[in-house]
Amino acid sequence: MALRTAVAAPFRHMHRDRLRRPEFIYFLAIDRRWMSRDQAGSLIAIALREGLLREEGGVLVPLFNPAEVDIPLGFRPSEDIFKQGENYCDTLMIRIAEAQGTSQQKVAAELHALVNDRFDGHLLPEAGVVILARKYGVPFEDLVEKLRESLSGPGC
Repeated sequence: MALRTAVAAPFRHMHRDRLRRPEFIYFLAIDRRWMSRDQAGSLIAIALREGLLREEGGVLVPLFNPAEVDIPLGFRPSEDIFKQGENYCDTLMIRIAEAQGTSQQKVAAELHALVNDRFDGHLLPEAGVVILARKYGVPFEDLVEKLRESLSGPGC
């Protein structure tokens, strides 16, 4: 989610659906001071690899609707967005939100309630998001192996 939020922020702030690479980097590194210029370039590479952006002749185009991404007040991306690839829990939560016509934050709140209230914190978020996907009939089979692999990492 943090990666998608960091990528959406420049487009939302500048009210544009396309940004030149220098404009994107300027927003992240100079305007917001969220990261260095090199890190902003790395963020672009990660977003391109993860399918969040497409580059057309030096112009970055988001492959999702930035207007649908909630950017919390005081948001600042952490270093973790550079260390990990796609967060498959977030991917599945986005699918559930789209299928239900709700926000990802509501799905995250439901996941939190499931894990903490119904299972007293004894359920891994990766399992909880699969339970929610089954509950709402959202396909998740393509992510099962990746979710299992993420159990050894930082998790959801």
